[in-house]
Amino acid sequence: MVRPRQTMPINPPEPDLATVVANLQWQLLEQQQETDRLREQLAQMNQRPQVNEVPPQVHQVPPVVPPVPEVQPEVQPEVPIAPAGVQINPPLVREDLLYERFRRMKAPEFEGPTDPIAADNWLIDIQVILDFMRLTEQEKVLCASFALKKDARHWWMTVQMRRDVTLMSWQDFVTEFRTMYYNREVLAAQQDEFTNLK
Repeated sequence: MVRPRQTMPINPPEPDLATVVANLQWQLLEQQQETDRLREQLAQMNQRPQVNEVPPQVHQVPPVVPPVPEVQPEVQPEVPIAPAGVQINPPLVREDLLYERFRRMKAPEFEGPTDPIAADNWLIDIQVILDFMRLTEQEKVLCASFALKKDARHWWMTVQMRRDVTLMSWQDFVTEFRTMYYNREVLAAQQDEFTNLK
């Protein structure tokens, strides 16, 4: 007796990664186009004048059109990849990345002159850079403290001894800075000198 030969089912080959990615991108594009088309229709419906509209009767329920949610791209924070067996402390890595971004902006350093105009100019220059970088309040304080050198660094160390600067807002930093470096008498004397030059 001869046994019939068993045939193995033939599985189709799995698509390569590039094909899968291309298909997913195509599907995403189609979904985005459909979303745009629906938004346009909704906008057109909202722009049409509501003329000859029959008021709903007591037993009728007006149709409810759910709002189309805004699609916001999800921003993923940069996450460094560590070699196997190496632990990374994320806050320190984040501070390192923040410092590198700030350093690339070529922010001016402040050494702590007694001239209030120089202090004000430094504060304005730093504020422009920090606003451009779109930092949190605490990140602004951290970056500004990076730029403090010599006497200003010593002043900042005394502030750190007096209070918890990790929770300090940018406005608190500005207040502390102005209290230290805006000598009212010197500023008034410089203003008088400027007025007398006229």
